[in-house]
Amino acid sequence: MITYTSTDHFVLLPGLLLALFGCAVLLLDFLFPKDVKGRGWLVGIALSGVGFASWQSWQQYLYLKAHSMTPLVAFNGALVLDGFALFFNGIVLASAALVMLISYRYLEDEKEHHTEYYALVLFAACGAFFLNGGLDMVTIFVGLELMAVSFYILVGFLRTDKRSNEAAMKYLLLGGFSTGFLIYGFSIFYGLTGSTNLAALATVIPARGANDPLLYLAIVTTLVGLLFKIGAAPFHMWAPDTYEGAPTTVTAFLAVASKTASFALLLRVMLVGLGTAREMWEPLLTGAAVLTLTIGNLAAISQSNVKRLLAYSSIGHAGYVLLGLIAGNQTGLIGVSIYLLTYAFSTIGAFLVLIALRRRGVAVETIEDLASLGKRYPYYALLMLLFLMSLAGLPPTAGFIGKYYIFLSLVESGKYGLAIVGALYVAVSLYYYFRLVRSMFLTESIEAQVLAPSNGVRLVLALTGIATIAMGILPEPFLRMAAISLGR
Repeated sequence: MITYTSTDHFVLLPGLLLALFGCAVLLLDFLFPKDVKGRGWLVGIALSGVGFASWQSWQQYLYLKAHSMTPLVAFNGALVLDGFALFFNGIVLASAALVMLISYRYLEDEKEHHTEYYALVLFAACGAFFLNGGLDMVTIFVGLELMAVSFYILVGFLRTDKRSNEAAMKYLLLGGFSTGFLIYGFSIFYGLTGSTNLAALATVIPARGANDPLLYLAIVTTLVGLLFKIGAAPFHMWAPDTYEGAPTTVTAFLAVASKTASFALLLRVMLVGLGTAREMWEPLLTGAAVLTLTIGNLAAISQSNVKRLLAYSSIGHAGYVLLGLIAGNQTGLIGVSIYLLTYAFSTIGAFLVLIALRRRGVAVETIEDLASLGKRYPYYALLMLLFLMSLAGLPPTAGFIGKYYIFLSLVESGKYGLAIVGALYVAVSLYYYFRLVRSMFLTESIEAQVLAPSNGVRLVLALTGIATIAMGILPEPFLRMAAISLGR
C-alpha cells in the first residue's frame, strides 16, 4: 500500500511549493491586467514562492542540525534530505531569486514580457530540487526532464530573435540525444540490480567485478549523459551557441542553476551509486577533465563575443570541479561545494553587468562594446573587474578560495600532474579575462553615454559583489557550510 507520510511531506515541501507557485503564476495571469505594470504583482508572487521554499529549506536545516545532520529518507528511498541536498538547493534558490529580480525590466525592454517566464524559472528550480536530493533513478529522471524542458523553453524565449530560436533548437536536439544515453545507462543498471535505487547499485558492483563489460558500458553511457548536462568536453558543443542566443538573464540562470544541479547529480551518482567502481570511472573523468580544461580555456582565447567567451570559460570551470571529484578526498569534495558556490555569484554578477549595459540600448555583443566602460560608469567597470578576478581565481575574491581547495585536494591525493595542468590553465584564463578588463579601462570608445540602471539591477549587483568579496576575505562561514553539506 502506497502512503504519503508526514516525513515524505516534510522532505518534499520546498519542491512542492516551487511547483505550486509556478502553477499559480500561470493561472493568475488571466486575472491580472495585460499591461506590464499589472503583471508586476505576478513577479512578486513568483518571488514569494522562492521565499517560502527558502524558509522551508531553513526549517529543514534546523531539523537536521537538531538531529546531528542525520539524513532523512522519504518515499521509500527515492528522495533524501541531507546537508548535501540543502546546500545545493540553497544555491539554486538564490540564483532563481536573483534572476527574477533582474528579469522584469529586462523582458520589458526586450518587448517579451510574458508571465510564463517566471513560472518556468520556478519549474526549473523545482526540477533541480529533485536532482539535488534524488536517490532513485526514476526520481532523478523526472527532475532532470522538468529542469531541462523548462530551460529549452527559456532559451528560446525571445520569440522574434532568430538566434534565440536557433539556440533553443540546438539545445533541445542535443539535450534529447544526451538524455537517451543517460536513460540507456540507467536501464542497464536496473537490469543488473533489479532496482532503480542508487544504494542498491552500490551493493551489486563488488559482486560483478571491475572487468564486467556490461557494467563498464553502463558507466560510460551514464557519464556521456551527465557530462553533457554539466557542459564538459567532449559533450560541450551546445554551450557556446546556447549562451549566446538565450536571453542574458536565462544565460545567467542556466550557467548557475543547471550546472549546479547537474554537478549535484553527478556527485550523487558517482559517490553513492558508483563509489565502489571508482577504478572504472576515475580514468574516464580524468580524461574528460583535462580535455574540458584544454578546450574551454584555449577556445575562449579566440572569442570576440562576450557571451561566447563566458560560455567557454564556463566549460573550463567544469573541468576544475571535475578535478575536485577526481581527487576523491574530503578536501576535494569541500572544494567542489565551495567552488560551485563562488562560481554562482561571480557568474551571475558578470552576466548582470551585461544586462545593465542593455538598459540604454548599449547592446554588448563583442569585447569592443565594453570600451571605456571605466569612464562611462566606473561602478559597473569595477564590479565587472571583481567578478572576472573571481572567475580567474585571484585573491582576495571568492574564486581564489574555490581554486585553492581544488589544488590542495590534488596535492593531498598525490595527483601532482593534474594540479600542474590546472595551474597552467589558470594562467591562460587570466589572459582572456583581462582582454575584457583592457577593453573596459584602456580602450577609448566613441560613445560615452552615462547608463541608468534600474533598482533591481542595483540591488542584485550589490548582493553579488558583496558575496564575491566576502567569500574571499572571510571564507570560514562558507567553508563550514560546504563541510556541513558533506555531513562533516
